[in-house]
Amino acid sequence: MSSVSSPETAADLAAVAALLEMADRLGIVPLLERGEPVTAAELAVAAQVPEEGMAGFMSTLVAAALLVPAGGKEFKVADDFADRIYQAGYLTWSLRANQPYVEHPAEFLRDPAGAAALYQRNGREVAVSSRWIGSQGFYPAATETILAAQPKRIADLGAGAAGLLIDLLGRLPKTTGVALDMSAGACQEAARAARAAGVGDRLDVVERPIQSIADDPTPVEGADVIHAGFVFHDIVKEGDVFDRVLRQCRDALRPGGIMAITDAVPYAPAERERRFSALFTYLHAGFMNVELPPEEDWLDRFRQAGFDQARRVPHRFPGGRLFIATK
Repeated sequence: MSSVSSPETAADLAAVAALLEMADRLGIVPLLERGEPVTAAELAVAAQVPEEGMAGFMSTLVAAALLVPAGGKEFKVADDFADRIYQAGYLTWSLRANQPYVEHPAEFLRDPAGAAALYQRNGREVAVSSRWIGSQGFYPAATETILAAQPKRIADLGAGAAGLLIDLLGRLPKTTGVALDMSAGACQEAARAARAAGVGDRLDVVERPIQSIADDPTPVEGADVIHAGFVFHDIVKEGDVFDRVLRQCRDALRPGGIMAITDAVPYAPAERERRFSALFTYLHAGFMNVELPPEEDWLDRFRQAGFDQARRVPHRFPGGRLFIATK
């Protein structure tokens, strides 16, 4: 992004986020992200809208420097499109994925349980914005760590639609994996996406909550790498369950295996992190009943679970940390 003053930067980010949200709701972002030239006619068919209207929208994306002409009637994304998606993710997550909390703070402060029953987050908004942020905010560090381990088997806890795991299996042709998630819809999408990516025969999809590992570690047994992204903080308040899951994962790993947990620490004080981390921490504590453990607490829990070593790697995501523990 070019160097401009703060007000202009804010205007730029707001406009890009709004346009990308519109593109996402039209269902054309996956087509654009492939980086291949596309026409208004092709996108209109995908979005099931008139070609004339899509052509006008694409002209706007060109004016906003999100698309560039590719010859004839074709267009392709600008070179910094991936950066724009990443930046827009923060706005989308803050204002759209958490819209119930932003719109009804007084009601949550007066009656948290009652407000939580009335106002719930849109799961799709959460998933899309998290993926946009994760593309550069936390997936790269986890991917690099897992690839360096050259695992034969990977278990991903709270895998969602298994995007990270499917990407890893595509890069590691001799590796198998298991994607565990409590959402039936996410598991169905993971299985579909794995088949579409040609890795369906190497991916087992298990519909279970991560808490179930405390009593039955079967899905993670024999793994070289166990990964979990932004799910362990959901069971922090279930202290004994949290610790039992960690111990079971440690025992289930093959010798020399690693557990890699991507999560967040509360109120990160560094200047580059403090503002978004403050929002992230407050939304989780004040509206989701989730207390994020301090950094040292994460490391202590790994040690108490019997891991030989535990260290942390900062993510680009403000307040995010990759905790790596070795058996």
